[in-house]
Amino acid sequence: MDWSHYSIPAMRLESRFGDRVVPTFDSRPENIWAMVSEAAAKNPDGEALIYDRERLTWREVAEKSAQISAGFREIGLQPGDRVALLLGNRIEFVLAMFGAAHLGLISVLLSVRLQKPEIAYMLTDCGAKMLIYEDDLADRLPDPVDHPVLLHRVSIGASEQSLAFADLVATEAAQAPTPVAEEDTAMILYTSGTTGKPKGAMLSHCTLIHSAMVYEACLQMTSRDRSVAAVPLGHVTGVGANIMALARSAGALIIMPEFRAGDFLKLASRERITHTVMVPAMYNLCLLQADFDRHDLSAWRIGGYGGAPMPVTTIARLADKLPGLQLINAYGSTETSSPSTIMPPEFTRDHSDSVGLPCPGAHIVAMDSDGRELPRGEIGELWIRSASVIKGYWNNPRATAESFTAGYWHSGDLGSIDDNGFVRVLDRQKDMINRGGFKIYSAEVESILAGHPDVIESAVVARSCPVLGERVHAIVVARSDIDPPVLRAWCAERLADYKVPETIAFRATPLPRNANGKVMKRDLREMMADS
Repeated sequence: MDWSHYSIPAMRLESRFGDRVVPTFDSRPENIWAMVSEAAAKNPDGEALIYDRERLTWREVAEKSAQISAGFREIGLQPGDRVALLLGNRIEFVLAMFGAAHLGLISVLLSVRLQKPEIAYMLTDCGAKMLIYEDDLADRLPDPVDHPVLLHRVSIGASEQSLAFADLVATEAAQAPTPVAEEDTAMILYTSGTTGKPKGAMLSHCTLIHSAMVYEACLQMTSRDRSVAAVPLGHVTGVGANIMALARSAGALIIMPEFRAGDFLKLASRERITHTVMVPAMYNLCLLQADFDRHDLSAWRIGGYGGAPMPVTTIARLADKLPGLQLINAYGSTETSSPSTIMPPEFTRDHSDSVGLPCPGAHIVAMDSDGRELPRGEIGELWIRSASVIKGYWNNPRATAESFTAGYWHSGDLGSIDDNGFVRVLDRQKDMINRGGFKIYSAEVESILAGHPDVIESAVVARSCPVLGERVHAIVVARSDIDPPVLRAWCAERLADYKVPETIAFRATPLPRNANGKVMKRDLREMMADS
């Protein structure tokens, strides 16, 4: 299987980042600002950004972003300087990012969930010269004396100690955009590191543009599409699937400050949304709303998801309630500028255990521990090569050397590729459970648990055992009381005996998740150790 039956733009092999040769789109914008300019030319009066009562057209987005760029220039920022954004989902986030692209600055995206020591580390590591932040996060900022390189602090909201964002916007016409090469770094996003210190993934203009074009082609996006940004904009899904994809298609992005299922349904109905990329839990929460059927969601045609398996029961319920909605699984990461695979919607039902086919131009292989490709169907570490793979980690050549081989990124995910090209992702290497020599992949067990009608979500982790090494433990959030033996029996009917959870813990609150919506199993293991 491949994408030959889709209208995919022509591709050719090109050299990237010195030692890589990858398929790239033959015709493409030369940088992010060029892509924004094309959107403004293609759909100047079409809605681009919507937040509460504020609405901007693509012409206005280009004008305001260029004015912000002029403001950056006025206070002395130069191409290549780093501008950190500590912002939640709001219009200023997008405008600041586009303004930075206009001047050739590097946007450093910081999660609003970070605490002071984490923010301090990242600002120091990237050498940011400016920080744009929301005023209610001011208490998390590092002391100025500890960060002399950080020359400018810009606040959105009232602040006596920082420049106001509104004052940063220059009123005069902006100068011509700064020439920016395709391989120049556009953004830095920090991801977890093996040593405990986050690594700054360098997303270049060309990797982000390629990712946006993949979304446009595989999801058949046009300027008529209207998407809801329900995931954090400051993370790779928000950047790639929302901001960049909508800039490429010149559609409209409706921004939610935070996801609440009831508010989402009202917004989706009112704004006639057509496109979403969310985590499965968000779709489940929508279905749990008592008034779900009273909302007109007939315009909703694309339901992208990733980060966790979508329960088969959820797929069936959505198909029943919204027959016009095409559910599309996608798999990617910060290092691949997301996505690496996409599931063609016609295969979603029959391949619910797969994350889809490699995206156009992507090559994915399962490798053994000695760096040898495994036969189809066998499980190994997924290595990924494409034009969307980042060039490396900021100021960290050692991590770059350890994670990349000849343009392939070592994902750390265990999975397989079948004879038809469908990719399965079974577990993180570090999350695989070894029970007396039997390997157990948590995603498989979680998928079975998700099929139980009373289970909202679950996480499967290893519990230490002096005899077998590890045993299977499940943490479950349920709609109603379930006896553990009943849930174990459910699993025993569908799984090999060694995969059945031997212990089950129930919790009343949702599982801990990071800003991308992925369950934080490390936190769950720490909770187990403390209990």
